[in-house]
Amino acid sequence: MVTRPSRELTRRSFLELGLASLAACALPRGSAPAPPGRPRPSASQLRWQRDELAMFLHFGVNTFTDREWGDGREDPAIFAPSRLDAMQWARAARDAGFRALVLTAKHHDGFCLWPTSTTRHSVASSPWRDGSGDVVRELTDACRATGLRAGLYLSPWDRNHPSYGDSPRYDDVYVAQLTELLTRYGPVAEVWFDGANGEGPDGRKQVYDWPRIWGTVRRLQPGAVIFSDAGPDVRWCGNERGVAGDPNWSTVDPAAVPYPGADAPGVGDALQHGDPHGSVWRPAEVDVSIRPGWFHHASEDEKVRGVENLVELYFTSVGRNGKLLLNVPPTRDGLLHPTDVARLTAFRAARDELFAHDLAVGARRSVGRDGSVTLELPRAATVGVARLGEDIARGQRVARYALEGAGDSGAWRTLAEGTTLGHAKLDRFPPATVRRVRLRILEAVGVTHPPTIALFA
Repeated sequence: MVTRPSRELTRRSFLELGLASLAACALPRGSAPAPPGRPRPSASQLRWQRDELAMFLHFGVNTFTDREWGDGREDPAIFAPSRLDAMQWARAARDAGFRALVLTAKHHDGFCLWPTSTTRHSVASSPWRDGSGDVVRELTDACRATGLRAGLYLSPWDRNHPSYGDSPRYDDVYVAQLTELLTRYGPVAEVWFDGANGEGPDGRKQVYDWPRIWGTVRRLQPGAVIFSDAGPDVRWCGNERGVAGDPNWSTVDPAAVPYPGADAPGVGDALQHGDPHGSVWRPAEVDVSIRPGWFHHASEDEKVRGVENLVELYFTSVGRNGKLLLNVPPTRDGLLHPTDVARLTAFRAARDELFAHDLAVGARRSVGRDGSVTLELPRAATVGVARLGEDIARGQRVARYALEGAGDSGAWRTLAEGTTLGHAKLDRFPPATVRRVRLRILEAVGVTHPPTIALFA
């Protein structure tokens, strides 16, 4: 795990500022009053979820020290990618069907991949591009050129800056860094935080002013979604294995995870499963690396995930009402490794083959009074995969369902059973030849809207 070291956070800043002020700064742009008891996504959250696939890029001094966590004492001169090409990253992502890139603009070591006025521990002190380089600029330019959305990760924990642990002083530094990132590079679609909170100088502990931090994002990039354990727009799924919860509700109780890194009873369940009766909309982002580590290590070039495993990750993330954030780390040259690119290409081909032909196209559809859906297929077909989904713009309601199929004989049999649907639920089951398919809603929170059904061989 690269983004979550030992985290000893205090609740002081939240108690002082009050959860009411936090909620006020955390309202996503485009939010509309939800029907009583049923939250709905903002326009930004909806766009984020529909992207389904984003690529994480862990890159920095750790790439050159062969470490996962830097200690902040690295010489900036070691950062010297000889062939850095952000367009190669973006093209590889786009061609593999990804729609966004999220770059580690600063990791826990405090080294900034853009020239910043807040510290000398940055690319401006490196020999790369003769000290005039800006990785964030090259990444955001590449995203615009390829039609991808740009996202930025800014580690709260900073093992280099001397003010870390002097909470008000470091909060000023951190907000200044955030302001630079959110005002220099055009639209940012996602701002990525975690609850990392290690020791500062002399063992000092930092208390992050999250209401101020999130409020800065709202003010400077109102169209961005904010990710952290606690949201306020997108939550962590609770693990770094690429597995969303089942069930997985996009609604949560905001008090269950009040701030990033909170260590309270029930946090794990809240992150994994959400809450069917939650009062806010915070869907789950599912982060995982294509390699054992998060930064590139040459020793792992033969340990890149295979295509079948990547497809399985798609089923356990996107296919469980989440969004997959797959880390693909650049090498010391500043390029994605050929093996990683080849796996991404094969991953796209496998998905294209699996979902090429929706056998439910042209089916006659009927909807029962209970919201169940029956499809009469144009002809008998052998199916083994189903993609089910709700119109989440209207909220999420299905809590338990059964998918059934019938052949010409007319006898129904169960193909798959499950809990939540949300944006997408992917089910695999033993191939069955059917002429009719029925999705029965067994439990729901409120009145359901008829789900969608797509069928594949």
